[in-house]
Amino acid sequence: MAETTSSGTAVVTLPSDTQILITREFNAPRHLVYRAWTTPELVKRWWSARRGAVTVADIDLRVGGTWRWVMVTDDGMEVAFHGEYRELVPHERIVCTEVFEGFPDAGAVNTMTLTERDGRTTLSVLVQHETREHRDMHINSGMEAGMQDALDLLEEAVVALR
Repeated sequence: MAETTSSGTAVVTLPSDTQILITREFNAPRHLVYRAWTTPELVKRWWSARRGAVTVADIDLRVGGTWRWVMVTDDGMEVAFHGEYRELVPHERIVCTEVFEGFPDAGAVNTMTLTERDGRTTLSVLVQHETREHRDMHINSGMEAGMQDALDLLEEAVVALR
C-alpha cells in the first residue's frame, strides 16, 4: 500500500511587499525532507516539477559553499538557478541566496525551515527579495504551478526514502 501524500497543498502568502512565504506539510520526518533537498541525486528526482530533466544538481553543503541547479524543459529551454549557503542547521534550517540566471539582478535570500510533529514535517520557505518589483516578477513568473508540482515530487521522493 502506498504512503499517503498531499498533492498540491503548498500555500503561498505574501507577508510583506518584498517577501514570499511557501508552506507545505509532508508525510515524513524532517531529516528525510532535508536529505532530499540537499542530495544531488534526490534533487534530480523532484526539482524538474515534471517539466523536463534536471541536468545539474551541484551542492557544496557548507556555509560559504555554493549550489547550482539546472533543468532543460521539455521544449528545450534551459532554466538555471544558483546561490551560496549562508547558514546551515542540519535537518532544521538552510539560509541561502538564490539567483535565477535568466535575470541575475533580481536575487533573493531564502530561509528554509523544517518543523516536525508526530512524524510529519512542515516546510516553510521565506523568500526575501530586495524590491517589491522583483517579488512581483517572481510571483508573476508562473512559479506557483511548478512549485506545487516540484513539492509533490519532493514528497514522493521523501516517502520513498522511508
